[in-house]
Amino acid sequence: MPSVKKNSSAKIRCGIQGVKKISAITRICIRFNEVDSMSIVWHGNYAMYFEQAREAFGKKYGLEYLKIYFNGYYVPIVKLSFDYKKILKYGDDVEVKITYVPTASAKICYEYQVFVKSKTGKQVLAAQGESMQVFTDLKHNLVLENPAFYESWKKKWLK
Repeated sequence: MPSVKKNSSAKIRCGIQGVKKISAITRICIRFNEVDSMSIVWHGNYAMYFEQAREAFGKKYGLEYLKIYFNGYYVPIVKLSFDYKKILKYGDDVEVKITYVPTASAKICYEYQVFVKSKTGKQVLAAQGESMQVFTDLKHNLVLENPAFYESWKKKWLK
């Protein structure tokens, strides 16, 4: 696999030092339809794995997309990045760890780590990435202030 040079300017800017981070883990078995002609996971599927992790995180911590919607907001992704470290193949059992990155701004930021078991049974980092979502109202207008429900959510989970 060719090496990917990390561009520090592409790093998503999120996070408040010293604030608690919360995580969730999603287990995924790589299916046949997720691999390409080289018999490895097609790079575009990592976005789907990250989405599955966001859904699991939302379910675990009460930040589901429908809850956001019923509070009058959408949270479109505005930035998404991946760093590929090791190939994934059909049948691999992987774990996607998602970590919420606290920020004072009206956005939701996550970090991801995708782990696969090596032949020795050790978990090996296969990929990592980040995402940033912003709040819009239901007419798709950007919201610059944290919604009240989101502030309440942060107070509950980040104490």
